[in-house]
Amino acid sequence: MGRTNSNPSAKSGGQMSRRKGFITVERVQTGVRIEKRLLKVLKGLAEFHDLSVGDLLEGIVLHAFEGKCALSRKSLEKVRDLKKIYELDYGSEASHQMEEQNDDQ
Repeated sequence: MGRTNSNPSAKSGGQMSRRKGFITVERVQTGVRIEKRLLKVLKGLAEFHDLSVGDLLEGIVLHAFEGKCALSRKSLEKVRDLKKIYELDYGSEASHQMEEQNDDQ
């Protein structure tokens, strides 16, 4: 994982930066809600790579949009460790199967 530094394509919509190989983008603040343990794992992985959570998510999503895995074997091992630490006991099979915990429970 690294900082955004790919060469832009004609379809990218980004503009070339003065720094060679970098794309100038506009980032926006978002209020995305995410499962608590999943966020802890993401924060741990971002810290492992010395990235912000936003940079990590951008890299993961951009790779996923191309059908690629953004994580190296070492990163995947770190994810397994972090999932154990934060008791994240589900995987991709839980996608679209989650419901909010009701405060009345």
